[in-house]
Amino acid sequence: MEQYTKHILTSRVYDIAKETPLDYAPALSTRLENHVLLKREDLQQVFSFKLRGAYNKISALPASERAKGVIAASAGNHAQGVALAAGKLAIRSLIVMPKTTPEIKISSVRNLGGEIVLHGSSYDDAYNHAMKLASEQKMTFIHPYDDEQVIAGQGTVAMEILRQHSGQLDALFIPVGGGGLIAGMAAYVKYLRPDIKIIGVEPDDAPSMQQALAQGKRVCLGQVGIFADGVAVRQIGKEPFRIARQCVDEMVLVNTDEICAAIKDIFDDTRTIAEPAGALAVAGVKKYIQQEKIRGQQLVAVLSGANMNFDRLRHVAERAELGEQREALIAVTIPEKPGSFRKFCSVIGLRAITEFNYRYSDPETAHVFAGVQMQSGESEKDELIRRLLAEGYPVVDMSRNEMAKMHVRYMVGGHAVQADHELLYRFEFPERPGALLRFLTRMGQHWNISLFHYRNHGADFGRILVGVQVPPPERKKFSLFLEELGYNYREETENPAYKLFLK
Repeated sequence: MEQYTKHILTSRVYDIAKETPLDYAPALSTRLENHVLLKREDLQQVFSFKLRGAYNKISALPASERAKGVIAASAGNHAQGVALAAGKLAIRSLIVMPKTTPEIKISSVRNLGGEIVLHGSSYDDAYNHAMKLASEQKMTFIHPYDDEQVIAGQGTVAMEILRQHSGQLDALFIPVGGGGLIAGMAAYVKYLRPDIKIIGVEPDDAPSMQQALAQGKRVCLGQVGIFADGVAVRQIGKEPFRIARQCVDEMVLVNTDEICAAIKDIFDDTRTIAEPAGALAVAGVKKYIQQEKIRGQQLVAVLSGANMNFDRLRHVAERAELGEQREALIAVTIPEKPGSFRKFCSVIGLRAITEFNYRYSDPETAHVFAGVQMQSGESEKDELIRRLLAEGYPVVDMSRNEMAKMHVRYMVGGHAVQADHELLYRFEFPERPGALLRFLTRMGQHWNISLFHYRNHGADFGRILVGVQVPPPERKKFSLFLEELGYNYREETENPAYKLFLK
């Protein structure tokens, strides 16, 4: 620890990195009843802490090695850090990236001056090819985490935290992938402030450090989840593990929904969109507080990166409410007859409906997939389920069913050959509690609903797709109902998408 501390104190990272703020998170702190601080590594030039370790390693190379250039294997933040550091020092850099790397990351590395070789379909493929090229071209391989100088460079994050907050600190929460960041930070903190807890955070589907510490040896996981791709590492680094055994106090595992909820928490306090790996520490803070029931403590979470692919935001937004336990997903069986939807919604009450999916398939019963907004978490969900059961509705809780959340919610539907005289309409109505119940109440028990799809998109207007069985003699009466309803609508009965997949 003493040796690492000396390396950290004499590091040259500030030739390229900047000292990032340690920001108070007011909304999160108030809700969690603890003082939460965010170490803003997302504000670095490459939106991640990774340039610290890369530059510390490359800048220490002797002139003979610099002349031959450096090489790395990475699909993300390490690649950008190496390319930027090498460019700063006027050194050739070659980055081997999997062929599956998104174009945005390839472009970013290229714009920073890195040469790119695309090889294989995974990090392991890229790593093996990079090692082969390093040997053939006599280039120096820059490891993303299992290197003493890389670890010391990452440790400068801890040096800044202790300088920026000289008073009481109870715990630092640090994301863990290969272990370079937590190793460097833990070595520094435990040498100077052994009273501060070091708590690592990993996804529950990539627990390489947690498993290694539990078994007392490094393990190689058979597979890892890729949602938090920045920490999707099958085996912890050898040197990081050695340090962690001495310096890491605890590990916390979080799931995908909890990571998504943390991304939203960070956005609410900073208006920054963290990448999944970058939000790990905040998810860990929340999980730890919930488990340990602590109050009034000073806690730091390292916001390690913000290289978020834009197309992932939709998934994050959908899962955040589940991670915060502010949404319940339930499957409910109701009688297949006019008025059933209205009665079901009246049992739910004025709670906001976030999702409502149904397709006619059986003349006796209807299966509804619904999302319901919760204000007080698990206890409120349990109370709602008890109330539905008391009213005679069979209920299945889908809130933790990964297949249901990922796939089934989008697959409720299909053809309904028995839905005679079906008309299809799209409606828009003001998005407020009770709007859906009002719609169903106005419809009354005159016509049977044979298809219903509604999702809350966070807009001012709710959008629903409704199939209604209206015999020809009642069409005029139904048209009058639509006009009196007062909502914007459009008939879609002749829409080719409806004819191909739903009619």
